[in-house]
Amino acid sequence: MAEAEVAAGCEHYRRGCLLKAPCCSKLYVCRLCHDSQEDHQMDRFKVNEVQCAKCKKVQQAQRNCENCSVVFGEYYCSICHLFDKDKKQYHCEKCGICRIGPKEDFFHCSKCNLCLPLSLQGNHKCIENVSRQDCPICLEDIHTSRVGAHVLPCGHLLHRTCYEDMLKEGYRCPLCMHSALDMTRYWRQLDNEVAETPMPTEYQNMTVEILCNDCSARSTVQFHILGMKCRNCESYNTTQDGGCRISLEQQ
Repeated sequence: MAEAEVAAGCEHYRRGCLLKAPCCSKLYVCRLCHDSQEDHQMDRFKVNEVQCAKCKKVQQAQRNCENCSVVFGEYYCSICHLFDKDKKQYHCEKCGICRIGPKEDFFHCSKCNLCLPLSLQGNHKCIENVSRQDCPICLEDIHTSRVGAHVLPCGHLLHRTCYEDMLKEGYRCPLCMHSALDMTRYWRQLDNEVAETPMPTEYQNMTVEILCNDCSARSTVQFHILGMKCRNCESYNTTQDGGCRISLEQQ
């Protein structure tokens, strides 16, 4: 029998059973549907019973129906009670939940307390328990989210979809203002624009103190309406950190 004929469906999952919520004994396709309808949250780890979508038999949580043998999920985790299509999932004991794999493409960073792509092993800035913080864009949980996390160069995390939306409006981490991607090419373009846009005479000897959001260095530079470049790392991701002053000789 085709999966669609026996599968219970929601916007989050397609599976062959309904979960019996241990908190209120109501049947839901998944914990997310439960949490959106009830005034409390379902503890996925305490789920003991499911109802078969085909024969309606309520039974102990397991991969196959004990009555009609329908498969509840190609992937089943007896710890998280996750039933799903095969997406190369694996259960990470250190994360405490299931992750989408394949497992061999990921490693668990003990300091960040999160599974990350192998490409980031030894190549990312660690922040202790960073995944236990909410996404600063949508303010929703990152660690248990079905949406993948994106690691910024500063080490902070955003949901991947939130990161993509952020880039439509700006390039800075919303927490620390560090550049969220490699801006070197854009900085060089800005160099040319600054060179080709001389300031009016009354501003040509004006200097300002700036703080670099990327390297934290402080500099005194010539004021320019298009941007002020850090003298330490050459980033234009800077903010004015003092008043303007007119120097006797051009900086």
